[in-house]
Amino acid sequence: MVEKIEKLLILQDRDRRLRRLRGELSEIEPERQVLKAKAAGAQTGLDNAKTRVKEIESKRKQLELDVEAKKELIRKYANQQMQTRKNEEYRALNQEIENCKAAIFKIEDEEIALMEQAEAGQKEVVKATQGAAEAKKLVDDQIAQLGAREQNLKKELAELETNREELANAVDEDVRARYERLFKHKGENVVVGIQHGVCGGCHMKVPPQVLLSCRQQQELVTCSNCGRILYYSRDMDLAVAD
Repeated sequence: MVEKIEKLLILQDRDRRLRRLRGELSEIEPERQVLKAKAAGAQTGLDNAKTRVKEIESKRKQLELDVEAKKELIRKYANQQMQTRKNEEYRALNQEIENCKAAIFKIEDEEIALMEQAEAGQKEVVKATQGAAEAKKLVDDQIAQLGAREQNLKKELAELETNREELANAVDEDVRARYERLFKHKGENVVVGIQHGVCGGCHMKVPPQVLLSCRQQQELVTCSNCGRILYYSRDMDLAVAD
């Protein structure tokens, strides 16, 4: 019976390592996606900064066209003034010219404001470009490290899985079947010791007869409360309940 327990403990240790490896592997892809999202966010910030500069430039060019249109109107009204002989019409055309000049003055103020915005926008583009480049380099390095780690984990997992089959085949079929059912439903602690008279899995008090059976090591003993497989070792304090 001691040999069966030893084999189960070795198998349990291997299954624990396998579970942890699979857990680490399952976390790699989400971590990779987080890193990619981080780089994409920095790139989006750069794209947005460039878009804002383009929009400002587009508005500024439109204002230039508006100024040219107003200047063309001024030339048109000036020509009409030269051709008219009516004072009232002359004064009306002169008012239109003044309105156009006032509009041009206002547009030029808007152009100055846009030029200042464009200058600030260009600085933001430079900053965002640097940030995106740094983020990409950092993310690329981290993803490369993740990839190397993933390959190492997969290699280790494949080796452990192969070795696990050998360990499992060394255990009696009926004992292995019971162990695997427990491992599936109870987690990593399936084969547990008894300390101070309680089960090492559920931490409930173990009946005296179960303690004695564990000490005798003549049969496979399970906890009457949780069903885990119990074992005895001399370094445990097996206090038989009154």
